[in-house]
Amino acid sequence: MSAEILGNLKRAVIEYDPEGAASWARQAVEGKIEPLKAIDVLTDAIRQVGDDFGSGVLWLPELVGAADAMQAALPILEEELKKTGGTKKSLGTVVVATVYGDIHTIGKTLVATLLTASGFEVHDVGANVAAEELVEAVKKYKADILAMSALMTVTAREQKKVVDMLKEAGIREEMKVMVGGGAVTEAFAESIGADGYDPTAAGAVGLAKKLIGVE
Repeated sequence: MSAEILGNLKRAVIEYDPEGAASWARQAVEGKIEPLKAIDVLTDAIRQVGDDFGSGVLWLPELVGAADAMQAALPILEEELKKTGGTKKSLGTVVVATVYGDIHTIGKTLVATLLTASGFEVHDVGANVAAEELVEAVKKYKADILAMSALMTVTAREQKKVVDMLKEAGIREEMKVMVGGGAVTEAFAESIGADGYDPTAAGAVGLAKKLIGVE
């Protein structure tokens, strides 16, 4: 029965089925399946989809669908993990957000999902997030990395504001800043004092690992 539940959980992610993923996650909890095993199944599934996307086998809508399915199931399993006192090994803690004035979420959500699948503890604090809130989130979660997205040129400069506020708060040197989004270039990232930039969600994972020295 456990193998069947875990197999269906993985299939729900690969078939871009959020409702199914959530349902099988709940059944995993009800069936007393170890939450970490179920979470590993989720990460294996999203990693498979991410690899297929990176090689051109799948397209962005499929990756988005798989990410939605994973995000529907993951909170259910993480809540059970907390109840049972279990913990996940983590490569590091990342705060992810789209900056103030920008409501675009797809790229940011994909980065958060792929980072989670790669072993990071990720706190996605949403879109249209003010600089002050981002600084507080970095403090609250003791982030190793802050990952910011900006799709529009007019909002990209908000990333610089955040970097400056991290300096003012005296915590800029304690963590890394990575930026991305349609309005961002490598030259812009360097100009605002970010530690790294990548134009793709998959590339952001490699960048995050590089920034904290695990790759």
